[in-house]
Amino acid sequence: MLDVRLVDPLDALHLGREGGAFRVGLVVPQSGTLGLTGPSALDGALLAAHEVNARGGVRGRPLELVLVDGGGAPQPVAAEVRGLLAAGALDALAGCHTSDVHRAVEAVAAERIAYVFTPPHEGGSRRPGVLCTGISPAAQLGSAIRELTERHGLRRWALIGNDYIWPRNVHRAAARLAAGAGARVVLERRVAFGAVERAVEPLLDGLRAARADALLLSLIGRDQVVFHRALRRSGLDRRLVRLSGALEENGLLALGGDGTGTLYAAMPSFATLAEEPRQSLAERHRALCGPWAPVLDAYAVGLYDGLHLLAALAARHALEPANLARAAAPLLRAGRRTVHLARAEGPGFAVLPRT
Repeated sequence: MLDVRLVDPLDALHLGREGGAFRVGLVVPQSGTLGLTGPSALDGALLAAHEVNARGGVRGRPLELVLVDGGGAPQPVAAEVRGLLAAGALDALAGCHTSDVHRAVEAVAAERIAYVFTPPHEGGSRRPGVLCTGISPAAQLGSAIRELTERHGLRRWALIGNDYIWPRNVHRAAARLAAGAGARVVLERRVAFGAVERAVEPLLDGLRAARADALLLSLIGRDQVVFHRALRRSGLDRRLVRLSGALEENGLLALGGDGTGTLYAAMPSFATLAEEPRQSLAERHRALCGPWAPVLDAYAVGLYDGLHLLAALAARHALEPANLARAAAPLLRAGRRTVHLARAEGPGFAVLPRT
C-alpha cells in the first residue's frame, strides 16, 4: 500500500504548514494536450514519495504531494501556484509539464522556493531556485539526427511541432544538427495546441510538396497521436523516417502502436531499457500499484528522480533558492542520464544499441 498523502490544492490552502508534513507542489498535466501523460507521471511521483516516507520521510516529516493540474494555460496554472505560495502551503515544487507553463511558474516561484522541472526542456538560463533536470534540444537530438541521417541516407528533413517555446528551440537546434549531418530542413510548421486536426491536410500537402524523407515531430501528447494517425491514413508513415523527442509509451499505445520500422523516439528512458535500475523501478511500481497501472514513461521516471532529488537536498538543509544550483550540482552529476534512441515495434519500443 502506498504510504503517501495526495492533497487537494484547496485543502492545502487551508492547512498551510499545519500537520508537520513536508509538502511538495506537484504540477502535472491532468487535462489538456499533454493530459495522456498525467497518470504515468503521477504514479512516478507517488512511488518516489512512498519510498521517501518508507525511509523516515524528510527529516522525520512525511512527504505529501499537493496536486496542481499543469495541463491548463500558463497563467492560470501559475496563479494557482502563486496562491499556494502566498498561503505558505508548500515547501518545494516539482513539475512535469510544457515549457510555457514552466516559464510562467518559474516567474512566480523563483527566489521564493526550490522548484525542480524534470522533462526535456527548451534550454537557456534559469532564475535562482529553479533546477532543470531534463535535457536541452541539442543534447537530446544530436546523436539521433546524425545516426538516422546516416543510417537511412536522409537529405530532406521536415520539422512539425506545437507553437510554443520548446518546439521553437527544438527546431532551431534541429536545423543546425541536420546541416552538420549533411542534410537540410525543407519544411517547418508549428501548430497551436489542439489545432492539429484542422491543420492535418495542409501539413500533409506540405510534406508531399517539400519531398521530405525525414520528419522531426515536436508535437506533444494528443496532438502527436492525432498527427501520427493522419500520417498512417495517408500512407506517408511508410515513406518518412520519423523522429520524436516527445513520444513515449503511453503516446505510442494511444496511436495504436506502429509497425513501419521507421518511427523513432529519443528519450532519457524507455520501459524496455535493459539496465537494472530501470527494470527494478518497474518492478517496485508494479508491486505497489498493480499490473494494470500505467507504464512509467520517461516523464514519470524524470519526476520520480526529481522528487528524490528534492528529498535529498532537504535532508542536507540545502533548499535555499540562492544556493540551490550549487548544492544540487554533485547530485545531478551523479544521476546524469544518457539519451537513448529507440524504434517503435508494435505497441512498444526497442532500444537501439549505442553507436
